[in-house]
Order: sequence, then structure tokens, then C-alpha cells
Amino acid sequence: MVNLVSPTKIKDQKDFGDIRFPFVLTPNENDSEIKETIQTLEDACDWVKTNKAHLNDQLLEKGAILFRGFPLKDARDFDKFIGAFGKEPLPYVGGAAPRKVITPRVFTANEAPPDQLIPFHHEMAQVPTFPRELFFFCETAPSTGGQTPLVLSNKVYRRMVDRFPEYVKDLEEKKVVYTRVLPNGDDPASPIGRGWQSTFQTEDRNEVERKCREQGTSFEWLPDGCLKTISAPLPAIKEDPRNGNKVWFNSIIAVYRGWRDSRNDPQKAITFGDGSPMPPEVMDGLEAILEDLAADVTWQRGDVYFIDNMQVLHARRSFTPPRRILASLVK
Repeated sequence: MVNLVSPTKIKDQKDFGDIRFPFVLTPNENDSEIKETIQTLEDACDWVKTNKAHLNDQLLEKGAILFRGFPLKDARDFDKFIGAFGKEPLPYVGGAAPRKVITPRVFTANEAPPDQLIPFHHEMAQVPTFPRELFFFCETAPSTGGQTPLVLSNKVYRRMVDRFPEYVKDLEEKKVVYTRVLPNGDDPASPIGRGWQSTFQTEDRNEVERKCREQGTSFEWLPDGCLKTISAPLPAIKEDPRNGNKVWFNSIIAVYRGWRDSRNDPQKAITFGDGSPMPPEVMDGLEAILEDLAADVTWQRGDVYFIDNMQVLHARRSFTPPRRILASLVK
């Protein structure tokens, strides 16, 4: 089979010596030596189907793959492209971000106001059932900002152990608890404004309560119709069974910096499992480590990210509209 795609270096990659992150793949140019290339969406999907096993191996090794220069234009193309991977989609149940569903497996990325930064997190780390992999697609690139920066989680863990060993020890022993008040109906002005109806995909309170119990989540219905949820203590550091790496698998800084609106106080929204607060000086240090390790790739129209959610944290920079990034979650 002719190799239709090649690894590519781009200026926004992070060079860690052993790897360049994220890993970037682009279709080969059609020249005298290469008689075939990827020209259509069908070509791209056929190539993915043929190379699925290799792409999964590359994802495990690299953490994230950026497909750049592939012939994708819109949500329908994105849906077909990710469908070629043959993976089972995961419904967005329990997540905080306001989103719009586009197709059964494609929805908009967090639609928080464009001036707001969304801090680093692993997708849905605050609930027991989280996606193993993520896809992001750039349908409309912003004129400025709007990157989706990525960080390798095992490198965060090692930096935190070196700088804050006692804090890391406490995290491993005590775990963390996430507390959130969900509005009665979506609140588009908030970065965590997903209403309880959208969050649990039902308007039946009994069904919401059943899903909370399944997750081990405590809940309280408030007089104004909002829902307060308190997670069971959850691990903030995990060992990836596929490679033995310890990873910084949590949304600590995202909650501490970002879960702020008329209903939520971010410093109370994330605590140790025993209820004690996060130390502010450690939060400052964690944020600095994340920024130092971040790969900030400028979006181009048609870009697709394939991300291992166990290995990689992501965030969102503020931006100048318009910007349209689509997403899909994989079990």
C-alpha cells in the first residue's frame, strides 16, 4: 500500500527531546514519486479504516494526534471521519460545559463566552464514567486566540512530585471531591452553565436521582429548582494500566479557577476527600507547570485532534469570534 500520509513538524509543537507533541500527520503531496494521495473525504475515511490499528498504537505512544490538511469541511465530514475509526461514542452525561448536539456523536465544544479562559482538565474527570478518547474538529478558526492547548499528564505528575511532594501524597491518600450547583435550565453566560436537564439528558427528577446514585454522587434539590451535586471521593492521580505511567487525572485547576458563577464558588467546589481546601500556593504552582508544558497549536480550518483522555489534559484560550470547534467522545 502506498503511504498516503507522513509525520510533519509544525512551529507550535512542544519538543520534549524524546517526542514532539502533539504528533502531526498530513497527507502527502501528489508528485512524480507518489502516484496517490488523499484528495476526498472518502479517501481519508478509507485510509483511517486501513490504518486504525497503527493509529491507535501511535495515540498510545504520542498522547495526541493532529490530522492537518485532510479534506474535511463541516460537521457531516467530521462525523464520517471519526466514524471510520469504528469506536463507540460516549454520551455527554455528567459534564459541566454548555454544548449543542449536532449529530448523535458530534456536538459543539464548550460554548462558554469567548472572553473566558477554560483551564486545563481531563474530560469528565469529575464523574466515574469518562471518555477514553476525544476528537476535536475546527470548522471555523478564530481570527485570534481560541487554541485548545494540550499537556501530557504524566509530565505534570512528575513535575508536581518534584515541587509539591507532600501535596501529591495527600492527593493520593485523600482523593478529591467535586461540588457543583447545576442551574434549572442551561445558563449560556456561565462556563459551567449546563442545566441539570442537559447534564443528565432528562427532565425527570427521579431519573436524575437514579443516575446520581449510579455515579455515587450525593445530590440536593434546591428551592429555586437548581441541583447541588457532590461527588464521591475520586482519584486525582491514576496509573495508566497500558504503560504504567502515573497521570495527573483530574480537573482540579479547572474547578479552582473556572467553576465560578452566580451559583458556584470555585474554592469550595474542589476539596480534598476529607473536605479540606486546596492550598492556594500549590494551585499557583500547578497552573504555572501546566502553562510551561502546554503545546499551543493555532487552529486551522479542517484540523482534527485525536486525543487520549487518559494521557492528555486540554484547555481553551479566550478568542475573537467567530470560532466553531466540534467535539466527540469515545468510550
